[in-house]
Amino acid sequence: MSGPLSPWQQRLYTHAAASLDGGRMGHGLLICGPAGLGKRAVAERLARRILSQQRGEDGEPRPNDRSSQLIDAGTHPDLHVVSFGPTKDGSKLRTEIVIDQIRELSQKLSLTPQYGSAQVAIIDPADAINRSACNALLKTLEEPAPGRYLWLISAQPARLPATIRSRCQRLEFRLPPREESLAWLQGQGHSEKSAVEALDAARGHPGLADEWLREDGLALRKAVADDLAKLEKGQIGVVETAQRWANDELADARLRHAADLVLAQAATAGLTDAARLNKLAAWFDAANRTRDLLRTTVRGDLAMVDLLLAWAGGDRARAANTARN
Repeated sequence: MSGPLSPWQQRLYTHAAASLDGGRMGHGLLICGPAGLGKRAVAERLARRILSQQRGEDGEPRPNDRSSQLIDAGTHPDLHVVSFGPTKDGSKLRTEIVIDQIRELSQKLSLTPQYGSAQVAIIDPADAINRSACNALLKTLEEPAPGRYLWLISAQPARLPATIRSRCQRLEFRLPPREESLAWLQGQGHSEKSAVEALDAARGHPGLADEWLREDGLALRKAVADDLAKLEKGQIGVVETAQRWANDELADARLRHAADLVLAQAATAGLTDAARLNKLAAWFDAANRTRDLLRTTVRGDLAMVDLLLAWAGGDRARAANTARN
């Protein structure tokens, strides 16, 4: 999300700014909640407020504030953003945040700020920090210097060690009320009918609904649902479907849609069909594990074959694919 803050972002920003101005914001802050609700935008707006040198009566940076200009240019020396860095050979980005990145960040935070009296560090996504890096981060959280702010952004905070979570205040994003989400979606230029359809498909998540409406996500979602239904009935082959799902830039999106569709099925299965519910729950977990595998060196099509084979029914699917070949 970009531009003005959405209503739910503004509420959380106002709350955090009041804590900041009242001296109630500690060194560590865990900004968490579902992906796509704009956590990073709120963190960056807070960083502007902290690092600004010229503020209005409302505490917000003035239009000609030099710090804001440096942040816009990506060159503010006291704002540090840590995310996925390049591999040693520089050929691609890492799939985790490593100890060298955290050590470098800790060293920067130990130095005197170059502008004003504060430094802000944002780690996004914090749940991608590996174990060694977590240990290094814990030391930084335990020994804060005055005027240093360390903010962790995470859609899956449970993946962070309890020792880190316990040392952070929490700013938690939740799905906003339906009417607010619909009004916001229409404000983004979507028709009421499209907004309702997308928000229902996204189970009340306005960020996902907006993304799907802008990027033909609903069409992809319907195609994934059709493939899952045909696979379960043996009407299409596992291998060719896996290759089609894995061999373009939409692989992760397909798996996200598939997991979400299966989760919706599990909700309707309820207690009426225990065997079906168990299958859906196991496959939901497997789909999310496969999403993680796609970020590694594992061949995506092979990982996808295993996943779709489980959905199609194992031995029956193998027999059908053998017959086709």
